[in-house]
Amino acid sequence: MSSYFSILDTTGALLLLIAALILLMGQTLVLMLFLPEKQNWRHTAAAGLHLLIGFLVFVNMLDSYGIVNDDSFPRRSIIYPFLFFLPWLFYVMAEVLSAGILTFQLLAYTRYRKNTVTSGAIRQTVDLLPEGICISAPDGTVRLSNLTMDALCRELTGERPADVHRLWARLEADGEDQSGKRLIRTSRGEVWLFSKGAITVDGKAYDRTSAVNVTERYHITEELRKKNVHLKEIQRRMKEAAQLSSEMFVKQEAAAARAALHNELGQVLLMGRRYIEHPESTDAATVALMTRQMNRFLLGESEAPEPDAGDEISRAVDMAGSIGVSVDMMGEPPAQDVPRSILAAAIRECAANAVKHAGGDRIFVQVVKTAAGTELTVANNGRPPKGPIAESGGLLSLRRRVEAAGGRMLVQSAPAFSLTLSFADQ
Repeated sequence: MSSYFSILDTTGALLLLIAALILLMGQTLVLMLFLPEKQNWRHTAAAGLHLLIGFLVFVNMLDSYGIVNDDSFPRRSIIYPFLFFLPWLFYVMAEVLSAGILTFQLLAYTRYRKNTVTSGAIRQTVDLLPEGICISAPDGTVRLSNLTMDALCRELTGERPADVHRLWARLEADGEDQSGKRLIRTSRGEVWLFSKGAITVDGKAYDRTSAVNVTERYHITEELRKKNVHLKEIQRRMKEAAQLSSEMFVKQEAAAARAALHNELGQVLLMGRRYIEHPESTDAATVALMTRQMNRFLLGESEAPEPDAGDEISRAVDMAGSIGVSVDMMGEPPAQDVPRSILAAAIRECAANAVKHAGGDRIFVQVVKTAAGTELTVANNGRPPKGPIAESGGLLSLRRRVEAAGGRMLVQSAPAFSLTLSFADQ
């Protein structure tokens, strides 16, 4: 078989040299892949040895072209004759073997990457995190920074992260304090929350700076803050309304008490007047009893006298009779409690006014059922009013009760006095 030296001036030798160069490049690549992986030192050592052998073979083959025409070749070295006179198939087999080893090493590296968390995978994972991460030395020098933190630092400071102290100076100047953390808004409208802490690696202390995108939570918090302000305003208004309602209730109760006192006191005074003018038709004992009760109440010695049990309209008619006023009732009084109570109050008020202002001794009550509801009319046999009646005291209190119950009240003074109350059916 022909030796390698005999084919140096052929295309076959050139192809062998090119193949050796390609294998050398592949061996170099494999060694560079294994070098960063310190835990896989056996594969790294094998790749280094393979590269060394491949380099020596390539140099030997490349150097052979310089001695093709050298007549002194046999005398230069005892190694050259041995290598050059080997069969050229030996070199082919060596390169095939080297290619097999190279393929095996590449497959081993692929399996290693799949089954082992490499430093490159860790770095790629950190870069792909949506949160910003930066590890720095105590003096501020940045040791590790992912892509998110790089982008944030460039936007906030105008340069890539090199000194974390400069970044925090910007955050403290423009950011919002959040219990030691800093909240800052970027030009894109995003809101980021920066925090820092300390970590220890291999006994060395480092500073950790992280950034979290809280745009959505910030907007929700702002919306809740606005709603809280609105709710506080509503709460304040409700409190004022409650106080006002309480005051209105107290005033309403006071007005009702004054109206009741007005009616009771008016009844006592009118009964006294009736006794003075017509002693023969008035029960003196009843007048004396009611006068004593009213005096004791006005002096604060007793509570207001409770009304007698029984129907409210009947009591109103009895009251009118006690001051010398008879009541003529035409129609059935309303069955509902509220209109019935208001009619009783109207009888008492009109009976008292008939005696005080009109000199009458009789009132007429007419109850009429209409398509819309019930209409109550009260009139008297006294003198007609000299002009329009100014509502005050008992009449004003009566109007408030009617309107509060959803009814209407009409007072007429010409050609005679009349009081009309209208209530819609419920």
